Amino acid sequence: MTVQPEDRIPVIVGVGEFSDHPKELVQGLEPLDLMIEALKRAEQDSGGKLLADIDSLDIVNFLSWRYTAPEKQLSDKLGISPKHSYYGPVGGESPIRYIHEAAQRIARGESQVAAITGAESQGTATKAERAKIDLPWTPFAHDAPEPLRGSNYQKPMAVKLGVNKPVTVYPFYEAASAAHWGQTPREAHRESGELWSRYAGVAATNPEAWNKKAFTPDEITTPTADNRLIAWPYTKLMVANPMVNQSSAILVTSLARARAAGVPEDRMVHIVGGASAEEPRDYLDRDQYVESHAQNAVLKSVMALVGGSGKAFDAIELYSCFPCVPKMARRTLGLGGDVMPTVTGGLTFFGAPLNDYMAHAACAMVRKIRAGTKTGLLYAQGGFVTKHHALVVAKDAPGAPIAQEISVQAEADRNRGPVPVYVTEASGDGTVESFTVIYGRGGEIEHGVVIVRTAANERALARVPAGDAGTLAVLMDQDRTPVGVKGPISTAGDGVLEWKVAG
Repeated sequence: MTVQPEDRIPVIVGVGEFSDHPKELVQGLEPLDLMIEALKRAEQDSGGKLLADIDSLDIVNFLSWRYTAPEKQLSDKLGISPKHSYYGPVGGESPIRYIHEAAQRIARGESQVAAITGAESQGTATKAERAKIDLPWTPFAHDAPEPLRGSNYQKPMAVKLGVNKPVTVYPFYEAASAAHWGQTPREAHRESGELWSRYAGVAATNPEAWNKKAFTPDEITTPTADNRLIAWPYTKLMVANPMVNQSSAILVTSLARARAAGVPEDRMVHIVGGASAEEPRDYLDRDQYVESHAQNAVLKSVMALVGGSGKAFDAIELYSCFPCVPKMARRTLGLGGDVMPTVTGGLTFFGAPLNDYMAHAACAMVRKIRAGTKTGLLYAQGGFVTKHHALVVAKDAPGAPIAQEISVQAEADRNRGPVPVYVTEASGDGTVESFTVIYGRGGEIEHGVVIVRTAANERALARVPAGDAGTLAVLMDQDRTPVGVKGPISTAGDGVLEWKVAG
C-alpha cells in the first residue's frame, strides 16, 4: 500500500438534501435558495464547520430557472471566494464528474474543501407559469446563454419527426438491445417493469423521495389514463419525472482537513476512483444501438478497480432515466436480472431534478456506506446515452492515490464499428434497425419512426403514418421484434421518407 499524505486523501464528509413542497406557489424556493439549504444540511451532516472554507465550488446546470453567473451569486450568498468556481453544461453525468474532479484537485494539493451542489424548482416553476403567477425569485436571466440541448445539434429530420428528445430517442436503444439479447418485446417489457418496480420500492423507503409509492411491475408497464404511453414502449411511469423541487450538496475535503474540522471518522467515505467516456453526440452518427461502447469501457474500468467483477460492489446506483440504460449496464457488469440497481429510488420515483439526480444518489450511497456497506458504484449518464461517468466509493481508504487520468475514450473508440452513412433520400427496401411510436397527450398515436438501413447499408429516418395500422401493428407486436424486418421506403408529399411493412 502506498502511504499518502493525509492532506492529499479525498473523503466525502457531508451530504445534504432538501425537498420543497410549498403550500402556496409564491412560497416555493428558487434553485439558489434550495442549494443553500442543502449545503447547510451537508455541513451539519459532516459534524464539522466547513462551508466558510470552501475553496472549490461546482454547480450542476439548472433547467428550471436561469441565472447570470450562478456560481458567483451562490458564492456571494455564502460569503465565500473559491479559487475554483464552475457552473457546468447540461449532463446527467455531471454530479459524479464534479465529485471525481474535486477529489483529484484535493489529491493534487490544489484544494482542501470542495462543494458540489445543484437544485431544480421545476415543479413550482411549471405550475406558476400555467397559473400565470409571478414568482418572487431572482429575475429570470433572459440574457444568459440558453443551455445546449438535443434540438440544438440533432439532424433536421430528427427534429421534424420528434426523435430529438430523450423520451423518443432512448426507445431506439430499448428495441435494438432487446432484439440483440434475443428477447421478445414482451420479455423485454417485463424485465423493464420488474427492474423499475425495484427502483420504486427503494424510493418508497427514502425520506427524500418525491413519490413514495411502491409500484408493482404491472402498474408501471400497463397503459392507463394516468399512465399514458409516451413513446413506445415507455409509459409515463417508465420515464424520468422532472416536476420536482429538490436540491442536494456534497462536501469533499482532505482527510487532514476533515480531522482538523472535527468530522467524526465514521462520517467519512473514501473516493477510490472512476472513469469517463462519450459516444458521438448525434445518435445518428453511432455505429449501432444494441450497446454503448463508452458505457462498456467505463464500467469495465471501474470493475478493474475492485478486482474485475461487478459482483464486488456491495451497492450500486445505475442511472435510470429510461429502462434500457440500467438493463445494458447490469449486463456489462455481469449482474443478473434480479439485481438491486439503486440505493436512491430512480429518476421516475425518487424524482428527476434534471441533471442533479446523481448528486442525490451520491448522498444516498454515502448513507449506505456509513451504515456498513463496504464498496459502492455510482454510474451516471448524460445526453442520449452520450456521456458516461462512474465513480467507486468505499468505507476504507484505497491502496493507491486516486488516478489523475480517468478517460477511457480510446478503449470505447477502439471497439466502435463502421458508422453507416446517414441519408435523407432513399428508395427500395429498408431494414428496420430500430423504431419507436410517438403518442399524443390524449393517448392517440401521432406517428411511428423507424431507423432503417437501405440496400446500400446507409442509414435513414422514416415515418410510419398514424393511418398505417398494419405497419404499426408489426412494430408493436409483443411477441416478435420488428428489428430486421424489411419493407419498401417511399417519399411522402412533404419530402419525408416513409416505411411500411412488405406485402
